Amino acid sequence: MSIKPLVILDQKIGPGKTVINLDIAKLHTRTKLEVPVIIERARKDGPTLLILAGIHGNEVNGVEIVRQIIKKKYNKPQCGTIICIPVVNVFGFLNQERMFPDGRDLNRVFPGSLKGSLAARFAYYIMEEIVPHVDYVIDYHTGGSSRFNYSQIRVDANDLESLSLAKIFGAKFIIDSRNRDKSFRQAATEKGKKVLLFEGGKSLHLDKQVTRQGVRGAVRVMHHLGLTNFSAEISEYPEVTEQILIHKSHWIRANHSGMYRRIVSIGDPINNKEVIGSISDPYGDFERSVKSTHNGFIICSNQAPIVNQGDALVHISTEQEFL
Repeated sequence: MSIKPLVILDQKIGPGKTVINLDIAKLHTRTKLEVPVIIERARKDGPTLLILAGIHGNEVNGVEIVRQIIKKKYNKPQCGTIICIPVVNVFGFLNQERMFPDGRDLNRVFPGSLKGSLAARFAYYIMEEIVPHVDYVIDYHTGGSSRFNYSQIRVDANDLESLSLAKIFGAKFIIDSRNRDKSFRQAATEKGKKVLLFEGGKSLHLDKQVTRQGVRGAVRVMHHLGLTNFSAEISEYPEVTEQILIHKSHWIRANHSGMYRRIVSIGDPINNKEVIGSISDPYGDFERSVKSTHNGFIICSNQAPIVNQGDALVHISTEQEFL
C-alpha cells in the first residue's frame, strides 16, 4: 500500500527514518541555528503525532523524555508518522537559558512572523513547515526556576477530544487551562491540532519519576491513536487509579523574606490552615509558619532554600473534580 506524499522543508519524506535540520536563522557569528527534526514513517497511512520539547532551553527534563522515546524506539510507528523535535531552542539549551538568543521567550511569539524578531521568524517556520503536517502534539515543559511541578497535563477542558487524550495520557492531575496568548499551544490549536501540554519537574533538573510519567503517557497516547500496538508495554505500567481535573488554583506566597523550609509533599492533599513550612532569618531570632488558605492538592512547590517576600511558595488547587 502506498502512503500519502509528505514534503517537509523541501525534502520528500519516505518510509523509515529521516532526519532534517530546521536551519532558517543565523547568529551574529554566522553560526546556523540548526534544530534536528527526527521523522519516522510507517508504510501504512495513519495519524501524524508531533512530540517536542525544549521550547524553553533550560527545561531539560522534557528533552530527556523525548530522548528516551527515541532511544527506546517508541517513535517507530506501525502506521502513520511520528515527528520528534527533542530540543526546539537549541541555543537556549546550550546556554542553559530559558530564552531564545535574541532575549525573547519563544513561547510568547507564536505564530511568528517572517519579518519579525529572530524568535518570531523561527516560530513562523515551525508553524509553516512542521505543524501543518501533524494531527496531534505532545509538548513537554517543566516548572520555571526552582518551582517543581507535579506531573500534569494542561488542556482546555471544553475541548472534549483533548480532555479525552489527557485522561489517556494518565497523569494524576489534568489542569483546565486556557491557551496562553501567543504560545505554541494556542497557535497549533488555532490550526486545528490537538495539543497536550505536559508540565513536570523544574528547570535544569532531571527527575526519574517525571521522566517515567512523560514517556509512559506518550506511549499510552500513541497506542490509543493506533500508531503502534503498545499493549505489552502498557500492561507492565501501574494502573491509573486516580485522576483529578483542576479548574481553579491559587498560589500561597511568602509574607516574609528568609530561609524557607517546606514540610508538605508535592502531589498530596492539603487542608485549609495546615502548615506548609516555615520562614526564618539565618540568626535564630525570627521564624514564622506558612499555612494553606484552601483545601486542595499541591500541584507545584517552590524548592528554593531562600525566598523573598511575595515569592510563590506552593500552588494549590481550589476547585477540582475526580474523574
